[in-house]
Amino acid sequence: MTAVDGAIRHDWTTDQIVALHELPLLELVGRANAVHRQHHDPNKVQKASLLSIKTGGCPENCAYCPQSAHHRDVGMNRDKLMDPRSVVARAATAKAAGAERFCMGAAWRQVRDGKEFDAVVEMVEGVRALGMEACVTLGMLKPHQAERLAAAGLTAYNHNLDTSPEFYGRIITTRTYADRLDTLATVRSFGIDLCCGGIIGMGETIHDRASMLQVLAGMEPHPESVPINALVPVEGTPLARRPRIDPLELVRMVATTRLAMPASTVRLSAGRSGLNREAQILCLVAGANSVFYGDTLLTTPNAGIGEDAELFAAIGEP
Repeated sequence: MTAVDGAIRHDWTTDQIVALHELPLLELVGRANAVHRQHHDPNKVQKASLLSIKTGGCPENCAYCPQSAHHRDVGMNRDKLMDPRSVVARAATAKAAGAERFCMGAAWRQVRDGKEFDAVVEMVEGVRALGMEACVTLGMLKPHQAERLAAAGLTAYNHNLDTSPEFYGRIITTRTYADRLDTLATVRSFGIDLCCGGIIGMGETIHDRASMLQVLAGMEPHPESVPINALVPVEGTPLARRPRIDPLELVRMVATTRLAMPASTVRLSAGRSGLNREAQILCLVAGANSVFYGDTLLTTPNAGIGEDAELFAAIGEP
């Protein structure tokens, strides 16, 4: 382990992160595990639950997303915003099943003031009243809206970068990278934690993956939460024919993220349903310390609660 392993730093270069990513796998995982133990309880894995509170019809054209209105071949139904009481009831069910964090996603380009945003604020208040962490992803956000969410007790705002600045235009053209960074800065200015990561397996290079991590690791402070997603190809989207990644690519990305951002929570997110139990455990050894818990992630499959119960039993985590 080098002298810099485990230090919180914001001066990573993309080439340095590439070099970490390309280490021999056992060395990479070993170093990441050592850093993880410096900053986290190695036996603690946070369970988070994710609910789509408004589904489909999004005006963004994200190439991976079945909720985009641009991808009509997906044939996804559009569902209106859920009632706050129903959402809080779902959160209570998730808590009873072991979830500590409840995340709510709405397929919007940006938050609009009015009854719908008022309802989201009510949802946040209800989830927090249950004693759970509350996270939302609602698209772009204005300062007065972030202020309201902070006052409601919002724990974190999810707004992923998705990929590198260089590759971004091949995935999304309806919102710029700068738009995403502006939203993150707005959220941060009101003391809300950032939940910000990306997706691998969309056709990007290793350099792109490292470039995305370089942007995240350059933030001061680092995002409190960094979801690492593997593409789940969905029929009807532009990325439907992308092959699923080798599970060890996800292990490498998790380990590299842990080394670049030692104190952040690294969330093993979309794509986990394609991993066997052993690959998931290897991701946890490599530095992941949170998983999304439940049968679906917004609109894509996730490992079932029964499978997760077996996973947590295997690692001895209640």
